[in-house]
Amino acid sequence: MAGMITPQELEQLKTYQGTNPMPEDFDAFWAARMEEAESVPLDWELNPAAVPSYPTCDFLDLWFTGMGGARLYAKYLKPRLDQPVPLVLQFHGYPGAGRSWLEQASFAGMGCALIALDCPGQGGLGQDIGGYTGTTVTGHIVAGLDGDPKEMYYVRLHQNIRILARIVRKLEGIDLNRVYVNGASQGGGIGIACAALNPDLIRKAAILYPFLSDYQKVWELGADQIAYEGIRYYFRWFDPTGERKTETFTKLGYIDSHNFAHLVRCEVLFGTGLSDTICPPATQFAVYNNLTCKKQHHFYPEFEHEEIQAFDDLILDFFGGGETV
Repeated sequence: MAGMITPQELEQLKTYQGTNPMPEDFDAFWAARMEEAESVPLDWELNPAAVPSYPTCDFLDLWFTGMGGARLYAKYLKPRLDQPVPLVLQFHGYPGAGRSWLEQASFAGMGCALIALDCPGQGGLGQDIGGYTGTTVTGHIVAGLDGDPKEMYYVRLHQNIRILARIVRKLEGIDLNRVYVNGASQGGGIGIACAALNPDLIRKAAILYPFLSDYQKVWELGADQIAYEGIRYYFRWFDPTGERKTETFTKLGYIDSHNFAHLVRCEVLFGTGLSDTICPPATQFAVYNNLTCKKQHHFYPEFEHEEIQAFDDLILDFFGGGETV
């Protein structure tokens, strides 16, 4: 299959640490961003969803105010049980929105509540207030790249997720000792950052072929197409000679999944399709190899950037099999 790596390449990838630089103030930068998100007054509401609830599960619309006053949206499903239930924070792929109520209900069948956030401005109901310095023609990766790093799209998104995490602590009937993350592609990249920036809340994370990782490696491989196309257009239009390459990739390092990995404390279930040409395996290994937490990596040689049912089935036991000590 096109793109499949050899056994020798796989062994090399198992020690690959990544290419994209990490800004020297990475940890301090994100500590400051989380403090800013903590200072935002909580303003949120739950309403019945347009689809009817079932006798066993409530379907609810969660609206909340994020950074800069933006109104953000998430689906909230909560089983009707007498005891506190686990909660899954689920993040969707790029671009798009949270999956259908029917598909999300699979977690309710496991006895888990679920919150599925719509990334603002990507096809869902969440509001993207814009105001980015530089191009917004293509790609959320480069939105705000020419301004202060704290105004980049994904910086705001991670801050908004921190606000959402604060709301989670206010929800009734949630077992705060069993809050999990689930995400694939963009959802996987966001999930890594969520676990890294909210270590006292997230207990486990299921991450499949994470996007938003090792941007310079993507560029060097010529894989800056489709999901990563914003990188290619940015250089072609605004830095055609590559004079600002180091500056650009260092700034992108603030929103690089593999740079968040060292901050993750929860257990991680990680999956990689070894024939993936959208998020090259090297960029995924860069994330996994920088994780210092308890972790497990599952390889799927024949799979590209697509649904991997075998990985989905692993989540049943991973989220339902009890807590790790």
